[in-house]
Amino acid sequence: MALAPFHLAIPVHDLAAARHFYGEVFGCAEGRSSEHWVDFDFFGHQLVIHQAPKLAYQEAAVSNPVDGHDVPVPHFGVVLGWADWEALAERLRSRDTQFVIEPYVRFKGQVGEQATMFLLDPCGNALEFKAFKDIGQLFAK
Repeated sequence: MALAPFHLAIPVHDLAAARHFYGEVFGCAEGRSSEHWVDFDFFGHQLVIHQAPKLAYQEAAVSNPVDGHDVPVPHFGVVLGWADWEALAERLRSRDTQFVIEPYVRFKGQVGEQATMFLLDPCGNALEFKAFKDIGQLFAK
């Protein structure tokens, strides 16, 4: 079955900063917008940022331990091809991005080995980007 694009709407308390982050830092093409929200082509998916008050999770992140790192919860992101993940990591590093978890290979030599990185948008929304050399490992136990 072919993957269908997802639609995700997230709250941002600074629409201008979030618009810059997703448009300029990530290079996501902007779609429709109003004075309160903006659509982005987020790696082929529809991400909508909505102006909203700051939420508790955006002020003080909660995390769970995974492979020796504190993974922020909630978070969202995309599984990219390996080369695309490496290119994104380099793009973000070249823009002096502050990572929550620096790009690295998680579960090295184990089932589910994957490249991953975590960062926050300017409004405290956590993002994860990952890649698998063997996409068959995506749901492996």
